[in-house]
Amino acid sequence: MHTVVFVLVEVLIVIGLSRLVGLAFRWINQPLVIGEIVAGIMLGPSLFGWVAPGLAVTLFPPETIPFLNVLSQVGLIFFMFLIGLELNPKYLSGNLEIAVLTSHVSILVPFSLGTLLAVLLYPLVSNASVSFTAFALFLGAAMSITAFPVLARIITENNLQGTRLGTLALTCAAVDDVTAWCLLAVAIAVAHTGSIVKAIPTILYSLIYIGLMLTVGRTLLQHLATHYRRTGRLSQFVLALIYVGVVASALITELIGIHLIFGAFLLGAAMPKDVGLVRELAIKTEDFVLIFLLPVFFAYSGLRTQIGLLNSPELWGLCLAVLAVAIIGKYVGTYVAARVSGISNREASALGWLMNTRGLTELIVLNIGLSLGVISPLLFTMLVIMALVTTFMTSPLLEQTYPKKLIKLDVVEQEPEETGADTSTGEDFHSRPYRILVPVANPSTQKGLVQLAVAIALNYRQSAVVYPLSLIELQEDYAFESTPQEADRVIAQRREQLEELISRLEPSEARSYMHPIVSISNNVARETARIALLEQVNLILVGWHRPAFSKNRLGGRVGQILTNAPVDVAVFIDKGEERLESLLVPYSANIHDDLAMILALRILVNYDTCRLLILQVVVDNQVKNELSYELHTVMEQLPQSVRDRIDIQIVEATEPIQAVVAASEDVDLTIAGTCRAWGIERQTLGRYTDELAIECRSSLLITRRYSQLKSHIASVLYNDSKSEVKS
Repeated sequence: MHTVVFVLVEVLIVIGLSRLVGLAFRWINQPLVIGEIVAGIMLGPSLFGWVAPGLAVTLFPPETIPFLNVLSQVGLIFFMFLIGLELNPKYLSGNLEIAVLTSHVSILVPFSLGTLLAVLLYPLVSNASVSFTAFALFLGAAMSITAFPVLARIITENNLQGTRLGTLALTCAAVDDVTAWCLLAVAIAVAHTGSIVKAIPTILYSLIYIGLMLTVGRTLLQHLATHYRRTGRLSQFVLALIYVGVVASALITELIGIHLIFGAFLLGAAMPKDVGLVRELAIKTEDFVLIFLLPVFFAYSGLRTQIGLLNSPELWGLCLAVLAVAIIGKYVGTYVAARVSGISNREASALGWLMNTRGLTELIVLNIGLSLGVISPLLFTMLVIMALVTTFMTSPLLEQTYPKKLIKLDVVEQEPEETGADTSTGEDFHSRPYRILVPVANPSTQKGLVQLAVAIALNYRQSAVVYPLSLIELQEDYAFESTPQEADRVIAQRREQLEELISRLEPSEARSYMHPIVSISNNVARETARIALLEQVNLILVGWHRPAFSKNRLGGRVGQILTNAPVDVAVFIDKGEERLESLLVPYSANIHDDLAMILALRILVNYDTCRLLILQVVVDNQVKNELSYELHTVMEQLPQSVRDRIDIQIVEATEPIQAVVAASEDVDLTIAGTCRAWGIERQTLGRYTDELAIECRSSLLITRRYSQLKSHIASVLYNDSKSEVKS
């Protein structure tokens, strides 16, 4: 009982630390799995055992390690089943000839270099009980592997799944996965028997079992897909049968003489790829495996990783040699094969960095090698460092080689014109369309937000484009939701929701100006700002959402966009008012109020029946705030028909905010800048609750100015002045 208690305490520590470190790595745009692997290493002798050896032995006593090993092996079995389950044959349908050549060369080159490196390392880090053949095969396999789950996540996050690069990378990784696991099976067979000749029976048995699973087994499993299509769900009984099959298949491959994980992977690969069946089976299985069992595997691996063994410059030199061979072999092999196949220089380079991703798959290979005694703890540590470095560098090098601005955004229609560089010249303002980016988190509830964008953007004097933007944030790392085919399904579903929203907009002519963008993102605020720059929008119009765990009304993503977006931003708090006949602008003479005024004037120009009330609140007989020179100049250029619908009201009040709230009762929309007078600017910095956002009686638009006011209204003024001259 004492040991069980210790194991449970260890599991608590492992899961908690894995999540914390994993989230920290997600924050720096790295795969969650890297953080979880690092968390496991932190719990081992490399950090915890070095800083507090006594406490480390107390919390992780030797008698508990076998229990952690059993849990980690169960986790690996079901994780490999998930990898096989999610290995969709459609990945092998596109660019297959190029992918087979590229993938095999990307395995052959690092495998060959790894075998040559084995000649140097064998006498230094191995012993006579291990045959050189088994050692060289394992080292070559370790150099050749690509982590398909992590690579798929990187492709999805970068919205590459619909591009030639993404498709080719997925196909290469799928071929690589199958080939590398076959190589590893051979290496394990050789390690068990001592030579390739003695391993031939094991290899033959393995081939027979693979053949049976992909023929007879697949035929039997098709009945499962038929049952699922008839019932539409997986019952607990059927799920139990599947899990029994996973364990049984794993035991068979262990008895054959390869490893448990191959049987689980093979059953997953043989499963029918019915979309609904795969989704439900993956979702029901992966939560417990990814959250509970895999972190235990990372901790178990971390307890066996001893960075302290690298205690001399010579050993660190060998570690660098291992790292160099792994990176150069994989990159050069992939790059050369891709170039020979006709792939462009930039795409071939990006493909080389993608195929260098090793991640969790590498860790599985290394643990098998260490358990069999083929690789020593010293070499195990070197290869763990290599796995971390190669995976860590993939995202930044991919961004450097193939930046997101080169990836075609997932736009429903092509824009009606080429987007030129934005300059501050008046002629450019007159020629380019007015553009608004509207992040839509929930298409079913945010019609008012998009309708307001229509009111601001559209008029007969200037062309306009409104971009309803829906960013889909993936919460987990190597889960089923992160796979490219699932991402495509979610994108298509979200696009349908946006199209349905657009179909309800009024007037109906406005629908042709909508160009929805649907994209995967791991940082909504940052991606919104990036797309705003890419599309050169004039304004980001974002909706307000009530925070679940904070009183900060404009905090979270909205606050991040307000603070960091390098364009003008407006936050809309929708109180359900559909009319737009009366506007209120509380004016206190700052640049953000100027933006509020300009947007109000733009609506005024667009709607002939709309009126504007400018409210100036005077406190303690202070001098009233005059309009800025820039705004005054704009007002003078307005047609008389527009100026006649503007009223300026000056009131004295000890509480400016209450005066604004009272005035808001008689209008449809209040537009206020983020100024200290109204208490909004303080709130966006996270220090105070925004009183105006809470108490305002009308819908509220809060503005934050970044660029020139002329960008919002210059073209409208230009056309109006011309029309007045003509008249």
